[in-house]
Amino acid sequence: MTAVADAGARHEPAVAASVRELHSAMVLEPAGRVTPSVYETGRVVADAPWLTGHDRRLRYLLDTQRADGGWGGPSGYAVVPTASAVEALLGTLRDGRAADPDGLASAAGRGLGVLADWLGQGTSLPDTPAADLIVPALVQRINYQLAFFAARGDRWFADGPGAIAGVDRRRIDAVHALVASGRPVPQKLVHAFEVLGPAAYRHAGVSPVAGAIGASPAATAAWLGDPATPGADPEVLAYLRAAVGPLDGPVPCTTPITVFERAWTLSNLVRAGVPLRPAPKLIAELVAALGPQGVATGPGLPADADTTSVALYVLARLGHPVDPASLLLFDTGTHFCTWRGEDGRSVTTNAHVLEALGWHARHTAAGASRYAGRVPALAGWLADEQQPDGCWADRWHASPYYATACVVTALDRYAPADIAGPAVDRAIDWLVASQRADGTWGRFAGTVEETAYALHVLLGTRRSVRPGVAEAIARGFPQLAEVDDRHEHPPLWHDKDLYTPVLIVRAAVLGVRQLAVARDDLVSNVDRPPLRTCTAVT
Repeated sequence: MTAVADAGARHEPAVAASVRELHSAMVLEPAGRVTPSVYETGRVVADAPWLTGHDRRLRYLLDTQRADGGWGGPSGYAVVPTASAVEALLGTLRDGRAADPDGLASAAGRGLGVLADWLGQGTSLPDTPAADLIVPALVQRINYQLAFFAARGDRWFADGPGAIAGVDRRRIDAVHALVASGRPVPQKLVHAFEVLGPAAYRHAGVSPVAGAIGASPAATAAWLGDPATPGADPEVLAYLRAAVGPLDGPVPCTTPITVFERAWTLSNLVRAGVPLRPAPKLIAELVAALGPQGVATGPGLPADADTTSVALYVLARLGHPVDPASLLLFDTGTHFCTWRGEDGRSVTTNAHVLEALGWHARHTAAGASRYAGRVPALAGWLADEQQPDGCWADRWHASPYYATACVVTALDRYAPADIAGPAVDRAIDWLVASQRADGTWGRFAGTVEETAYALHVLLGTRRSVRPGVAEAIARGFPQLAEVDDRHEHPPLWHDKDLYTPVLIVRAAVLGVRQLAVARDDLVSNVDRPPLRTCTAVT
């Protein structure tokens, strides 16, 4: 039941021990480790106040409010979680469920003020799932709550901004009209089904999968409504109770993330050359998850090319190849969509597809005949998506360092040299130029996660060492101190709210430590910070 380094392989002993801990966590905690979401927790507070741990979730909202009154990440990333927290606090006050109404009112008022300012100034929303539906839906609910307090002559919000105006409702109105028409509900909407409000309640066009609506506690709570009413599904109740965890606390945006966590964690390790022998049970479950349509990130979500391609790639690298024919369902002719009907495009999805198809084209006879022709065209599309400064940006992660690492790794290993060479060199030059004064890398601030992505590129590519690379590694590698607390890595991954997939990020850090073993020429005189244990989350 352990993943261990192969006998005779060169490895850092601390890496081998940490890999064993990661493997045990994946097997023993199959739902996955994901940091809590302010947005999702606010929706569960509002729509499932009956769920055990309600007071702890309220306390979480109060404790995570920022000094400026908002919640969540930097700039536009704060809008969605702030709107959710404010509406949840207002609803709690209105229903008379607050143990400390003045404290809740103060937090709600500060959040309301900053939210009104952001929306009034036209703060742009990042490309996170359903943000253009979530914000107008929540603003409508907030305004409804404020109208109630105004009619009652309540003192709490008399000096507040009043109703929030100027929010574009065209898309959310179109979704309501579609659902009301009786037409089939688009599967990609189900993950954010809570945006429908009362119309989501036991909607006949949506059914739970493994107890969940769209793998989302918020969507599931909105669909279920009051569990005391007839027809409440016990499996749905069990899903929500599992989502709050053993401490009945805040919830993540998506759960479970079994295939996603396992595929990304193992791929971060195998790309870096970490020798692995995963448990047969884990491999068998990954293989079983792959169907003719691919695999989804979570139950009730549509199959997607991203999770499918990473699962295919890691199985192939571990000696259990599965034909990647399912990926052809996502081929648009120019690139691969994350799911059919996707708005926008993802370079990291296409980088992962390139890895999966590239491996099969290189290592299997059937793959060579079926996929080899698609590889250079896809590589060319990725090269064309490179930004003028040399990086890539993506819709599934806030940081260009993640996107750049994904694309560079795929191009370096599977693209024709005339495509990969110039693009990879430009990316490396951007990494050297964008390193922070303290030796870290990061979009908003230097982070261990983003520093690991930068070092994956600088240590892992097969290009000749470019000017400044050795110096950048020498400054960056000592900053790679590993942490074992789930809150230590700032959330950077895109869902309805920013989040951190804890084991995936840790595997990225461990991968760099393994790469350093192979590139002793670049790190022989560099301090190596200690690794800490990957403790269980309690």
